[in-house]
Amino acid sequence: MSRNSFFAKFLRFIGIVLMGLTGGFTLLGGVGTTCAALFPTNFGSMAALAPFQWLYILFVLTGVALGIYGIRATVMLVKGADNAYRDALAILIAGALIGFIHIFASRALRGASMPVDAVVYTNVLTLIVFLLFRIPPIWQGVDFTKGNTKSNLPAGGAAAILLGLMTLTIQYTMASTHTWDGVNYADAFNTAMTITGIGLLLLGAGLLVGAGMLRETARRFEVRERSV
Repeated sequence: MSRNSFFAKFLRFIGIVLMGLTGGFTLLGGVGTTCAALFPTNFGSMAALAPFQWLYILFVLTGVALGIYGIRATVMLVKGADNAYRDALAILIAGALIGFIHIFASRALRGASMPVDAVVYTNVLTLIVFLLFRIPPIWQGVDFTKGNTKSNLPAGGAAAILLGLMTLTIQYTMASTHTWDGVNYADAFNTAMTITGIGLLLLGAGLLVGAGMLRETARRFEVRERSV
């Protein structure tokens, strides 16, 4: 597969967007586990987790750490850094392992594990896609280490915009799993979430505009070179 083929570019785009969404979703999931880790007796069935607060504090810390490193790996993929794919794969494997432990613990202790299921399944989907990338004929075209920031900027912009939309709407999408006694506990940190979401939307738009400008500059340079 040629690196410049439409299919190779499409696969790199999908990989970067999925990694960005997985990193952001994992980070939000880690932050969202704070309620179960610190105040389990305040939230209905979460009371069963009280004797295992230490475990859920670990889930918070690892979720936040994996989310941050996942977002960092996304940036490295956009830049085409040498270790970007390796780091992304390691984070996805760690996220899947810890996520399934989280699911098992929650189902055993309180009989349910949502919304961590959604985070883990997103992580597993991205992991499968990244493992498929290593199939030799596919990797020949996808190989992130041979990429460059200019060609990957649209994917980075799309990932930022989707993360922004996720951040701005998380209180609605997670309402069904975070509502007790008529109170939606996912509707929290409103100021911080709004600022972060809007910031990500602006960043994504800026990256897309920047990518367009770089593409137009390159096109004009090629036209000028051909006319000389």
